[in-house]
Amino acid sequence: MPVVLVANPKGGVGKSTLATNIAGYMASRGHAVMLGDIDRQQSSRLWLGLRPPQARPILSWEASEDGSVVRPPRGTTHAVIDTPAGLHGSRFKEALALADKVLVPLQPSIFDIYATRDFLDKLLANRHAGKTQIALVGMRVDARTLAADRLREFVSGLGVPVLGELRDTQNYVQLAARGLTLFDIAPGRVQRDLEQWQPVIDWLDLREPAQPG
Repeated sequence: MPVVLVANPKGGVGKSTLATNIAGYMASRGHAVMLGDIDRQQSSRLWLGLRPPQARPILSWEASEDGSVVRPPRGTTHAVIDTPAGLHGSRFKEALALADKVLVPLQPSIFDIYATRDFLDKLLANRHAGKTQIALVGMRVDARTLAADRLREFVSGLGVPVLGELRDTQNYVQLAARGLTLFDIAPGRVQRDLEQWQPVIDWLDLREPAQPG
């Protein structure tokens, strides 16, 4: 079962936006998706509570009472884990052990950049025998700014794949308020954003629909 971990030690960098939209994409391909939320703020769990009944189903995958990560129940074919800021220690290792892919959202802020540098070092040191795939994606990036240039300069020397940049748009905010993702509405309404998502989709490598049965 593919498990995607969305993680960054900084808060407010777009982890829940990324996690919910990945889950939405998986569901749009016909997969049985569970969205795990081990963030104390429970943003992804709140989002699931807003999701309308007619939308493709995404089930909740909660941590145990002591905060540890638990495995999803049978029947789940794909899982996404949304993680808290400051994830470290045993919880970090436990979540990483479950993950096939780790996607690190990064905003073009000097504070986010330096915090992420240390976190990437931890990820690379702790992934299991190099099997866990790790990639970055820029969040809320205005391509015309000096901050965006600084971000590109930083990621160019990391040796970790960079899947592109997602723009700062109200589309994410408005859809999240309704429990929806880019992949739940007519593509023509969010075409520019879907184009930015294509490298992420290619990296997830889930382009084919799930087979029935």
